Amino acid sequence: MNNDIWNNLFPSSDISTLIFMLFVFFISGIVKGFLGIGLPAAAMALLTLVIPPAHAISLLVIPILFTNLTQFSRSKYRMEAVKTYWLFAIAIIISIFLTSLFLSKYPTGLLTISIGFAMIIVSLNGLIGVTVKLSDSRIWQLGFGVLSGVLGGLSSIWSPTVAIYLIARRVDKDRFISATGFLFLAGAVPLIFGLIFGGILTKEAAMQSIFGLVFVLAGFRVGEILRNKTTQSWFEKAVLIAFLFMGVRLVGVGLF
Repeated sequence: MNNDIWNNLFPSSDISTLIFMLFVFFISGIVKGFLGIGLPAAAMALLTLVIPPAHAISLLVIPILFTNLTQFSRSKYRMEAVKTYWLFAIAIIISIFLTSLFLSKYPTGLLTISIGFAMIIVSLNGLIGVTVKLSDSRIWQLGFGVLSGVLGGLSSIWSPTVAIYLIARRVDKDRFISATGFLFLAGAVPLIFGLIFGGILTKEAAMQSIFGLVFVLAGFRVGEILRNKTTQSWFEKAVLIAFLFMGVRLVGVGLF
């Protein structure tokens, strides 16, 4: 009976690949629980070692949706975020849907480079920070929204450009959490539909993604416990440096 369940969930995966995939979900959950960021980046960097990028993206959609829905529902300034960043959200929704809709048509090298590029942005933004300052012009929201959506549709990682915009706008901590929760959630839903209509998110992949969510949540809880018992700064730097090297590796693999 148990073998039938495993075979139905992961019919094309050998046991070593399956164990590694579940380990990746668990580790990614720890990173998310400890730092509050980095779930897609950590998962994509490792999953692409054993499975194609498009398949890896399909496995992350449920964890991305659930964790960002949770983050937004717990935030303090939900309605303010919606009223302030609705144009940003629309730009993400349209661009991430259209980009992900044709994911199966893109060369694997392009997807690999996009994932690596997104990870490099994540790491450099965290290690160096953003010093630019942007006006409140809606043109910036539109531009960053489209860029975030295209990057998210290609890699499942659209948090770096969202964070860069909000930091450049000097958004305070609580409003930052609300805004990122809203904009991450805004991208998760069209990403799912784009992958479904594009034939990437199959019933099999959706079941695998739901199963992976269990391990993400377990890791998330461990990350929360660790965050309360140890210094965050060294761990954050170590993760970001690892992201930087993994991102460079992925760009290199995609190019050569």
